[in-house]
Amino acid sequence: MPANAIEILNLSKTYAATKKTPQKTALDDVTLHIPQGSIFGLLGPNGAGKSTMINILAGLVNKSSGSVNIWGFDQDVNPRQSRAAIGIMPQELNLDPYFSPRGAMEVQAGLYGVAKRDRKTDEILELVGLTDKADAYSRSLSGGMRRRLLLAKALVHSPRILVLDEPTAGVDIELRNMLWRNVRGLNDDGMTIILTTHYLEEAEEMCDEIAIINHGQVITRDTTQNLLGRLDTKSMVIDTTGAPETLVTPEGVSYAVDDTGRMTFTYRTGKTSADTILKLIQDAGISVTDIRTEQAALEDVFLDLTKST
Repeated sequence: MPANAIEILNLSKTYAATKKTPQKTALDDVTLHIPQGSIFGLLGPNGAGKSTMINILAGLVNKSSGSVNIWGFDQDVNPRQSRAAIGIMPQELNLDPYFSPRGAMEVQAGLYGVAKRDRKTDEILELVGLTDKADAYSRSLSGGMRRRLLLAKALVHSPRILVLDEPTAGVDIELRNMLWRNVRGLNDDGMTIILTTHYLEEAEEMCDEIAIINHGQVITRDTTQNLLGRLDTKSMVIDTTGAPETLVTPEGVSYAVDDTGRMTFTYRTGKTSADTILKLIQDAGISVTDIRTEQAALEDVFLDLTKST
């Protein structure tokens, strides 16, 4: 079993110019290792290169240069084995409306060369909650059910790696919760999960590690906790019975007061301690009814890293 589920080395992709569009570099010398058994977040703004990378992993787009190893198989040397090791749940609802979920999965299993005796169609349909719709036309399924079917199709060949491309875009809370339960269960069973999402709170909650891509380059890659620690900005929110009109604060400390008298102090933990803020409040004679602190969220880190690249 390889230490890394995916190893990408110096990967580049340049789309040739056409009559309507200029030449475009979608990926620029990307090197990225994704550990086996992890839930790995691949984040970036629109047009950053995430979809191009996923399509290269899926074998749908040819790279311009570099190498890709999937579960120990070089994509150029062993293309069939590398594709068999990975399942892709695409963002687009690309389903044949005349197939039932069971029929679509049987076709998918056949394309991957899964023998009939080894197929787990009914088991997977139950996993994603489509047992009662197994023989209905796909065109009769709701949007949420179609997303469930996309996940089911990605699992027909029992891949070692599952890529989820914006899996919860536009879905309801029930489906989102079901999806994350399934993802955690698959990961507990040893499957490596790669997630792209615009919902940064999902990445913060789900992912062990995160890589952020912008303009075709990996601008950072770290554990989720380390990324959150990069911004040492913290907020202390204080409910008062009467905030002062003015308050002299130390350098690097700012505050704001809303209409209810709630005071929000913002400071950097590397330069100012919480004790300093508390002493400032005490010396000012401010009567406190409640107090809490708030840490930077992944969204703050994301915006800070991408705004200058």
